[in-house]
Amino acid sequence: MSEENRSFTLDENLKPQVKPENELSESIAVSEKHGSEWLEGVSLVMAISGTTVVVFLMLLDISIVSTAIPQITNQFHSLDDVAWYGSAYTIASASLQPLTGKFYNYFQLKWTFLSFFALFEIGSLICGVANSSKMLILGRAVAGMGSSGMLNGAMNILAAAVPMHKRPTLMGIIMGIAQLGLVSGPLIGGAFTTSSTWRWCFYINLPIGALVGALLIFTRIPEQKPKDKASEVVRSMLLYKFDWVGFVLFAPACIQLLLALQYGGNQYPWKSATVIGLFCGTVATLLVFIAWERHMGRDAMIPGYLLRDRIVVCCCMFSMMIFGMTMILSYYLPIYFQSVRGKSALVSGVNLLPNILCQLVMAVISGLLTGKLGYYLPWGVLGAMLNAVGNGLLSTLSPNTSVPNWAGFQSLVGFGRGAATQVPMIAIQNAVTADEVSTALAIMTCSQTLGGAIFLAVGQVIFAQGLRVKLPQYAPAVDPETVIAAGATGFWDVVSMRVLPGVLTAYAKSVDQVFYLGVGLSVAQFVFAWGVGFKNVVDDKA
Repeated sequence: MSEENRSFTLDENLKPQVKPENELSESIAVSEKHGSEWLEGVSLVMAISGTTVVVFLMLLDISIVSTAIPQITNQFHSLDDVAWYGSAYTIASASLQPLTGKFYNYFQLKWTFLSFFALFEIGSLICGVANSSKMLILGRAVAGMGSSGMLNGAMNILAAAVPMHKRPTLMGIIMGIAQLGLVSGPLIGGAFTTSSTWRWCFYINLPIGALVGALLIFTRIPEQKPKDKASEVVRSMLLYKFDWVGFVLFAPACIQLLLALQYGGNQYPWKSATVIGLFCGTVATLLVFIAWERHMGRDAMIPGYLLRDRIVVCCCMFSMMIFGMTMILSYYLPIYFQSVRGKSALVSGVNLLPNILCQLVMAVISGLLTGKLGYYLPWGVLGAMLNAVGNGLLSTLSPNTSVPNWAGFQSLVGFGRGAATQVPMIAIQNAVTADEVSTALAIMTCSQTLGGAIFLAVGQVIFAQGLRVKLPQYAPAVDPETVIAAGATGFWDVVSMRVLPGVLTAYAKSVDQVFYLGVGLSVAQFVFAWGVGFKNVVDDKA
């Protein structure tokens, strides 16, 4: 949003209207008062440390299960549920995320953040004690509901803690360390799965979470603007300002879309009444949702005037493409190493180290340099280019790909993700006013996690369809459905050594097809990167 438009607001019909002079004076007074409340010293270190660990655990939870999935599918005989282990988490998170903007806008930042974190911990406990695939999926959904307010909350706390020109450096540190959870999750999950049990992939969140919760409880967190007491919000705003009708419409639309992608080509043909009905239901529900949001105006869960801002839209789409690509890599690289190369879960995690280390290094470097130089757009463009090349090379993986090759391919993607991931988070805060930060961040994180859910489901469809086509082509003597039902590594026990090379080739070719999707998402990143704005945040001393 340009500077000249920041003194404007919109009425319920979304028409431009100049703010009254007394409202402008009040906004200036709030800004001046808030400037004296920026965190420094020990308080800042505690706030940043606590939120960093929380985001670390959230990102760890997304990827740690990836190397455990082959063992889980073997135990529960649930290869067709692979997409749900990630999608149940991300779709629950995405469905709630627009609503979390309302919570952070009206309730105290610290207690709202800790409440979502507590729900995340409950979901982790359910996953840890799960005795069936359905119970595990339920636990992933509950954890996803909790995670819906964690990244958004961390960014809100950062925005309230320091002025804009200091945020890129701190965000680079937060995301660099936190993304270590995303990229090291497969390694940690592999270690747990190999040496103990996959259940520790979820139990690990509980003791660390308790320590972080205790740390944040005793940390002062400032507010971006004055807020009423929680009792006042519940009594006077909860029913009318939180757009519950919008949420009730948005969540089913998301679920129907994912079900259509999940069922299409697997349980039902794409032209079946079930799949077509789900797609039609998605469109119909979204149309009603859009009409309702237009009626709600500024009180909408997803305000229309923000979606007409080019920078906001490009940031949301950029995040969606990055996270969709990230989910694909996090799930299908371990499947390649364990299924095609026959590695253990632990060794599979070790094989992901090139990706882990390169992303960590680039995330920290890009954040620090953005804080020094001020420009974030070049990092988004560079990251998209590296992602496109890296995914293209990953689509050539075979059962005999050499170590230098697959390590180099991963390194390129690691550098690309590290450079690009935080760009939309910085750009969107730089494009909106302080009063709009909570809502804008909620929309962006919703786009991010919805992209992960959708494209992981699409990846599963591509992979499953690829197996059904490639297995008859390279191993005509085996029944494709028997191989698929055996699990991602269980097929080693149900096929003979005579046909195993053909099955491995079919698996590798099917994984390669999923990385074609990664190439497409990277190209889309390159396009949207140019729309995030070119502004020097170092010059913004507000």
